[in-house]
Amino acid sequence: MSRRSLLRAFGAGTAGAALAGCGVPAAYVQPGDRAGRDFSATDHPLHFANWPLYIDTDDEDESRRPTLDAFTERTGISVTYTEEINDNDEFFGKISPALMNHQQTGRDLIVISDWMAARFVRLGWVQEMDRAAQPNVAKYLDPQLRSPAFDEGRTHSVPWQSGITGIAYNRRKLGREIKHTSDLWAADLRGKVTLLSGLDEAFALLMQGNGVDITRWTRDDFHTTCDQVEKLVRKKHIRRFTGNDYIKDLSTGDVLACQAYSGDVIQLQADNPEIEFVVPEEGAELWAESLMIPNLARHKRNAEKLIDHYYEPEVAAELAAWVNYVCPVPAAREVLASAKDEETAALAEDPLIFPDDAMRRRLAIARDITSEERTEFAKKWNAVVGL
Repeated sequence: MSRRSLLRAFGAGTAGAALAGCGVPAAYVQPGDRAGRDFSATDHPLHFANWPLYIDTDDEDESRRPTLDAFTERTGISVTYTEEINDNDEFFGKISPALMNHQQTGRDLIVISDWMAARFVRLGWVQEMDRAAQPNVAKYLDPQLRSPAFDEGRTHSVPWQSGITGIAYNRRKLGREIKHTSDLWAADLRGKVTLLSGLDEAFALLMQGNGVDITRWTRDDFHTTCDQVEKLVRKKHIRRFTGNDYIKDLSTGDVLACQAYSGDVIQLQADNPEIEFVVPEEGAELWAESLMIPNLARHKRNAEKLIDHYYEPEVAAELAAWVNYVCPVPAAREVLASAKDEETAALAEDPLIFPDDAMRRRLAIARDITSEERTEFAKKWNAVVGL
């Protein structure tokens, strides 16, 4: 399952029904009820929940995670690290009963996609962080990621990794360049194109292809995009809608062009340099998956220390070299550039890890789908996709 997971019809319905059943006001937690007793001063564990394959591992011992081990050695804080987040909605369902009932989740730190993080912030389910205790975050966080609409000033969240939703294609087999989202609709690509099936993953890039400013898109923009995609489905232009299984289709040549994530394409290019990733001229979506501290976490200060550890440029560089997504610490680029290993040093020049100025001008963070919009939009999109 992708780290940028699908918004399944079942998942969206379950999460929405859970809140509708008890009423959002009942689920909302007031600021004064979010913090519990912090045992960090005398108790030195930390429970960290993340996605699979989203942290560096030792080449000879996959159970070891060098950047986490370094943190423990430096601070004495032992980290229980679990790869338990396989889907945003599934994880929401797992911990929402505790959060809405003012109970501990058993986790001090979690990583969820920003569209889901927006829901947690609206519900008051995560704590505000003490930036005075996080000097590296304050100094090194990528300016383009500092203030998303759902969490202005990033007071409740800090990006773990970032990425770009753009277009991947096989240039040799296609025989030409792709520069615009509209190039996907060319006649010679009929039946050879896939789009992402998740609402939150798919819609922004498609809107940008229509010239929409995704930082302030409207209901009409959304329905126009759905109507456009629906027509392409009826014409059998779109082969299918996918999760991360587009990787297999692109590798085998069954698909020549598709909606894709930047980090996946870097991995594909290692085996097939003919695969290219493009940020269309009209723009592409910049997204993040963020670290958050749930309400009543027992080790909040320990969690804040770990977050700040990963914002040291040297640590951020080590993580970026392993996961290959957009690094939220631009200063890590210089660290990688100075590496003695040529392959590692080359990562500093990869715009999919460190976007250059020209690429950044075409990247935007989409405004979130509000709770009022989500039910209507999910129903519309899932009908088009066939979920």
